[in-house]
Amino acid sequence: MEPAEQKEPQEGARKPNRRRANRIAAMQYLYAWDACCPDHLADALRQFFSAQEKEREYYAFAEELVNGVVENIADVDEAIRVYAQNWAFDRIAKVDLAILRLAVYELLFRRDIPPVVTINEAIELAKEFSTDDAKRFVNGILDRVKARLNRPLREAADS
Repeated sequence: MEPAEQKEPQEGARKPNRRRANRIAAMQYLYAWDACCPDHLADALRQFFSAQEKEREYYAFAEELVNGVVENIADVDEAIRVYAQNWAFDRIAKVDLAILRLAVYELLFRRDIPPVVTINEAIELAKEFSTDDAKRFVNGILDRVKARLNRPLREAADS
C-alpha cells in the first residue's frame, strides 16, 4: 500500500497569519478559562502561552483580547444572551461560546478592528473548531450585534 498523498494547499487558500494565530490562541484560552476560571489570570496566561508553539511576545494580541474579554465578561455575556434569541445561554456549546465572547468583545470594545473582519474571523474559527451549524449560529448572533453598532463596518473607527 502506498503512503497517502500529501494534500496540496488549494490555490487562493488563506495562509495562516499572526492575527489568526492569535485569535485561535485567545479562543482556546477562553475555552479553558470557562472550565476552570483561574484566580490569577496573569499566571494562568503565562502558563498557557509558555506551552504555545511560538514565544509569548508573538501572542501579545491574543493576550490583549483575553484580558479584554475577562475584564468585560458581564457586558460580553449580556450581549450574547440578548442576541442569542430562543437559545438558552447555558446550552451554547463551549467552543461556540469562546468564539462568541472573543468576537462580541471585539465588536463592542475594539474600535481599531473593523466589524466585518471580526465577524469573518469568528465564522472561520467556527468552521475550523466547531460543528457545521456553528458558523450560522455565530454569524446570526454577530450580525445582530453588528446591526446595533454606530460605527463604520468595513474600517477601523477613529478613536
